[in-house]
Amino acid sequence: MRIYVTHWSAKKNDALKGTGMCVAPDRLYTARPTKRFIETCKERHVRWAIFSDNYGVWFPEVEHGWYDKDPSHVRESEFARLLEDFDAKLEPFGEIWFYYNPGRFHRLYRRLLIKVKLRDRIHLFSHLYEIGRG
Repeated sequence: MRIYVTHWSAKKNDALKGTGMCVAPDRLYTARPTKRFIETCKERHVRWAIFSDNYGVWFPEVEHGWYDKDPSHVRESEFARLLEDFDAKLEPFGEIWFYYNPGRFHRLYRRLLIKVKLRDRIHLFSHLYEIGRG
């Protein structure tokens, strides 16, 4: 079984800020690359998730509140929790396709993908046309 994952974006639906309202990731994130990733996954009917530096692996059926966290400020204890979360939630998947922009790939995500136990299952890709192929 395959899943497509991408990292979170700093651009979020600011109308949700301070409301305490919980929403799915496709309603929170507003950055164009993230929206295109989500829409492509939906159109191709594939399983997808967002990797949040606050919530960890965030599946589309789960709702969380608005947050503001800079990946540069993730503490080691938080990083350890993110590693555990990644491995636990994605363990059922034989293939983990991670969508990223090579020019804007934060070192936190690069480090995470090297450190997770499931690293041998990860395939990095940077073109949306690859979603649902193969």
